[in-house]
Amino acid sequence: MKIQINANVRELKGTGASRRLRHAGKTPGVLYGGDKEATSLEIDSKELFMQFRHEAFHASILTLNLAGKKEAVILRDFQMHPVRNNIVHIDFQRINENEKISVKVPFHFINEETAPGVKLEGGLISHIMTEIDISCLPKDLPQYIEVDMSALSIGDSIHLSEVKVPEGVELTTLSDENDPAITSISKPKVVVEEAVTAQSENSEEGSEEGSSGDESGDEKSDGQGSESSE
Repeated sequence: MKIQINANVRELKGTGASRRLRHAGKTPGVLYGGDKEATSLEIDSKELFMQFRHEAFHASILTLNLAGKKEAVILRDFQMHPVRNNIVHIDFQRINENEKISVKVPFHFINEETAPGVKLEGGLISHIMTEIDISCLPKDLPQYIEVDMSALSIGDSIHLSEVKVPEGVELTTLSDENDPAITSISKPKVVVEEAVTAQSENSEEGSEEGSSGDESGDEKSDGQGSESSE
């Protein structure tokens, strides 16, 4: 999926200028990297957000159309409004086709529903990590990395070292000392809770039967006493 962002050079800078820009439906940003100076940008907010919603926007080579001049860039940083959930600032980095880049890419977990631990044993999946830092040349950048869960049973997990990555891609956080689990299947806790609830209900029923038996015994005793007194 090729994504293009249309932008213009932002002339006015500073907090006040950025605020006025946002009120006018524009998002301030910065383009930096390579052997060129940083350039301040302004981008149509609605158009940007429509592109931002695509997963590929966050982990692929983007085309920045800056006033008719196109450059290959990657998303480097962004800031969201805490309440309105819109982008208040965004940073792009120029790329060099011959230099490696470091990017976070998402995991795509496949065959979850058919995993024995889920389909046959009723286990629950837990995704401990949903993205990973990688290093590669721009041409080798994957939009995501697949994690196949088809062989997992309850109690099983997949560690970072078991993930298959495309050629030319390096998992920068993986080492002999750091090989974390990224997903697992475990027994559902709700089964234990249901068992405890059932046991507690049986205990309550037993108590009720015992108390009703005592009441009938008291009634019988009272009845016999009244007959003998007559």
